[in-house]
Amino acid sequence: MTTSSLYDQDILLWVEDTVTKLKSRDFEHLDIENLIEEVEALGISQRNELSSRLLVLLEHLLKRLYVPLSDDYRGWERTIRNQRNALEILLKQAPSLKTRWDDSFIDAWKTALKTVRKEYRQVTFPDQWQFPSDLETMLDTDFWEDK
Repeated sequence: MTTSSLYDQDILLWVEDTVTKLKSRDFEHLDIENLIEEVEALGISQRNELSSRLLVLLEHLLKRLYVPLSDDYRGWERTIRNQRNALEILLKQAPSLKTRWDDSFIDAWKTALKTVRKEYRQVTFPDQWQFPSDLETMLDTDFWEDK
């Protein structure tokens, strides 16, 4: 019969136990393998959140800019604001994610474009993003006001 570890039984209890051991410098009794796995997962999770939020932002910017459905503008603009706010919070908590902005933008752009082209087959979307894609501009500019 296999005995399961605290990690397998109750992840929250495992986290609390691990924090207690770290604070008391009880390194000898740490579950190192699972601790390494969780720390790696945290970094991956933050990178994924950046990509995911940027993807949603770009999808809704594309809709707001190119889909002529004025009844939907308000909802798209709300989603744009929400994603921008969440990105600002994320980047404040993990500033090193800013170094991944350009690569994340490129990947998110490709996926967002593919998605909106499937959703709105009758609309012609540009092959390239038509505006500056730097972090500050993407978080602060309402591109449709300049159109």
